[in-house]
Amino acid sequence: MGRFTLVIHGGAGTILKSDMTPELEQAYAQALGEGLEAGYGVLEEGGSAINAVKAAIVILEDNILFNAARGSVFTKKGLQEMDAAIMDGSTLAAGAITGVRNVRNPIELAMEVMRNSNHVFLSGKGAGDYAIKQGIKLEPDEYFFSQFRYNQWRAIRDSDTYSLDHTHQELEELMKDKKFGTVGAVACDQQGNIAAATSTGGMTNKKYGRIGDSPIIGAGTYANNKTCGISCTGHGEMFIRTVAAHTVSCLMEFKGYTLQQACEDVVLQRLVEIKGEGGMIGVDKDGNHAMVFNSAGMYRAFRSSDGSSDIAIYS
Repeated sequence: MGRFTLVIHGGAGTILKSDMTPELEQAYAQALGEGLEAGYGVLEEGGSAINAVKAAIVILEDNILFNAARGSVFTKKGLQEMDAAIMDGSTLAAGAITGVRNVRNPIELAMEVMRNSNHVFLSGKGAGDYAIKQGIKLEPDEYFFSQFRYNQWRAIRDSDTYSLDHTHQELEELMKDKKFGTVGAVACDQQGNIAAATSTGGMTNKKYGRIGDSPIIGAGTYANNKTCGISCTGHGEMFIRTVAAHTVSCLMEFKGYTLQQACEDVVLQRLVEIKGEGGMIGVDKDGNHAMVFNSAGMYRAFRSSDGSSDIAIYS
């Protein structure tokens, strides 16, 4: 039995201690702790990495603090459109969905796509129809309403501005709270199998059916037993352009980089060169972990069977 590890994130961005109340800081730390406990519990009992990342993501999706599922941001039309992806590094099987509405836990739908649809990526109404066919739990629009998210959207809905996991400078006066983001999880189980998963509500005020990196296999989510499992958060367009998650894997497989070296190469060099902001979490087949970001902060946590663990927010 090898070392087993779970790593999770709740988004990266302009996360400053000066903007955070002690109560809110505690709420985020508690939420990350609950996600960590759910996923690590699966690993501790000998469960698979794929089930561990799903379990962790479900907890984070159910928490209104994060921009995923229940806490998803509003689109230009004042709706929630959610994306998710999951990948099993032992088989390279993957499932992803984009632009879905009213699905309580998009990560569960992504898992159904991976296991039962004979496809990898479903979108919009088709993904919604598949959710109904598979008996995935749905919720009314009211379930996804957050006054905090609504206020964010109302501040910019009459403009062409949009908001990512980090905040554009022109929004800083409008939106003092800049702590919102994608959720993700990566794991290495007792058998050395790796998995990764990511879930998001995307951009506030997004239009044209925009899709970010989160549900794109190789961009925002990737897992391969030969190398690593990666989940990304931040400026999705830049993560797509650098094929960020898969690039980490390639650096490890073909150039012999360690997980930490590969993540730093992508996040601190390649993304920075094209003004991409955000971060990623990773795990390798030996249970090593990485949590690398180029923004002011990233909600993150890990726990490993060697006894090490941490929950952190700021840089």
